[in-house]
Amino acid sequence: MKPITFFALLALLPFSIFSQPLKVATFNVSMEATNYRHLNMPPSDKVLQHVLSTGDNDQVKNIAEIIQRVNPDIILLNEFDYIQNKESGVNAFLTRYLNVSQQGQAPLDYPYTYIATVNTGQPTPFDLDNNGEATQYGNDAYGYGLYPGQYGMALLSKYPIKKDEVRTFQYFKWKDMPNAQRPMLADKNQPSTDSAWYSDDEWNAFRLSSKSHWDIPVLVEDKTVHILAMHPTPPNFDGDEDRNGKRNSDEIRLMTDYLSPKKGDYIYDDNGKHVTLSESSRFVLVGDFNAADIGDKYRKGVIEQLTEHPLVNNSVIPKSEGGANSSDLPYSNRFTAYWGARADYVLPSKYGMSVIDAGVFWPEKQSALHRLVKDRAASSDHRLVWVSLQLEE
Repeated sequence: MKPITFFALLALLPFSIFSQPLKVATFNVSMEATNYRHLNMPPSDKVLQHVLSTGDNDQVKNIAEIIQRVNPDIILLNEFDYIQNKESGVNAFLTRYLNVSQQGQAPLDYPYTYIATVNTGQPTPFDLDNNGEATQYGNDAYGYGLYPGQYGMALLSKYPIKKDEVRTFQYFKWKDMPNAQRPMLADKNQPSTDSAWYSDDEWNAFRLSSKSHWDIPVLVEDKTVHILAMHPTPPNFDGDEDRNGKRNSDEIRLMTDYLSPKKGDYIYDDNGKHVTLSESSRFVLVGDFNAADIGDKYRKGVIEQLTEHPLVNNSVIPKSEGGANSSDLPYSNRFTAYWGARADYVLPSKYGMSVIDAGVFWPEKQSALHRLVKDRAASSDHRLVWVSLQLEE
């Protein structure tokens, strides 16, 4: 028998040794109109268009520099206003900021991008906050927003996006989720009885996603990786009815159920088709989930829907020295927002990939790079979170 050569042995090893690592990131960039009040422009998508047209905004330059330093292959941007004309929106961010060297960093390009409409600022005829006025916008919109597209999302990728297979869930009705947590409030005239916060007409029309939920298949070499993106509403800014807290939990549950065909058979996409993720799928959950996993902002049983899901790999928690030094709390090294919480997540599937490394871009105060995160005006109140993955057979 001939001895097995080195190259023959390589052929017998898993495919993963030939595959380049895949770095996936999420970054709430806080690039919505109210972040640029100094421009004295009324809140609208025109504000971000103006900022992107100049190429000289310091905050956006710093955001671009952070992305260039981390150099992810795929990145989700939260709070990047939806601008229908890509040339004025996401493409302008690429050409005027990311394609330009920031502080000596290598320019970055993302040939493949995805944007879509969101529920924030989408007007309704209802008084959803029950303050006696139906203003269409703000708290009376399908998702809190002063104008359509505020707090939108954008995906940037170095790998091709299978656009014909993208699924969005912007219009999914909250009422159509089994055991939906419909907000209730004690009737002021009859304190012993419960009444619904939203009227039947409002409840029948109400959309679950405060922005949108996306399933964006990306072709990495010859493998499909589903980027599952969302930005659930913060679980506060409400009252005893806890309408935002319940919505946040059910927004996370929608994506949780989507992972499992047997649990998600009720889910329909924006084309009206009942869909879930097929078994044995590679996926990465990304976004600002507004759900802490520990500490005073933690709500029991919410983020665990994903972090303890049998298909989700939460074994490696992204951490940073800057976060560790931001608080005396022993778990602050996992914080992803300066206000003290792990709010932003990159959670890969257990199937078809393993975690190589992970981190949060949060330089320590003594670092020369702390200028990029020293306050909200420097970049954002959130930090970029990344995970490097090895795809496997």
